[in-house]
Amino acid sequence: MEITEKFTNNKQIITFLTEQFPLCFTAGSNEAKPLKIGLFQELAARLEGDERVSKTQLRGALRQYTLSWRYLHCIKQSVKRVDLDGNEGDDVSAEHAEHALKTLKESKEKAFAHKKKASAEAAPKRAAKKVNVPTRAKKAVAKKEKVEDLSNFKEAVHAELKLTQAVKVLLGQSPVSGVVVEIMKDDVQVQLDSGMTVKVKAKHLIV
Repeated sequence: MEITEKFTNNKQIITFLTEQFPLCFTAGSNEAKPLKIGLFQELAARLEGDERVSKTQLRGALRQYTLSWRYLHCIKQSVKRVDLDGNEGDDVSAEHAEHALKTLKESKEKAFAHKKKASAEAAPKRAAKKVNVPTRAKKAVAKKEKVEDLSNFKEAVHAELKLTQAVKVLLGQSPVSGVVVEIMKDDVQVQLDSGMTVKVKAKHLIV
């Protein structure tokens, strides 16, 4: 027993119709042909034993086919209508041609309006996203260290230095206070206020 799957949408049914009745239904780039008035009854009778499609589905698919822009373009006055086998019949009337043109115009306007609305709604999303530029943290203004007045000091003379004499050692940017603990031939050993002892030349001391 052959099991046949039922069609589930209009697209499948229209494809089926173009395969079954290629002289009546067309697809793709092939120009559509005006269908015979009352073609639905003829179609329903021809496919009555086909379990893949019901009359309701056929009616819906036929409606979609005849409302497509491609089909509406072919409904022009005096063009011959065709039956399922491609046999020509009556001409398209002026009234039907005018109605098809009106329907086509309204359908296009509706589609373009919908497209324009969708585009407008999407515009804010496409707009450049606001970039959060990280603000640089303001650097804490370093407190100005009190500059010691050294105008009353002078460079030490090795021969004039004495033990326990208060001096300032020129280390880094600021002189460091200390006392002379040992005087050697070329160097002087000074104990800083921090307790550390350094050996320096007399030229690195001020008194």
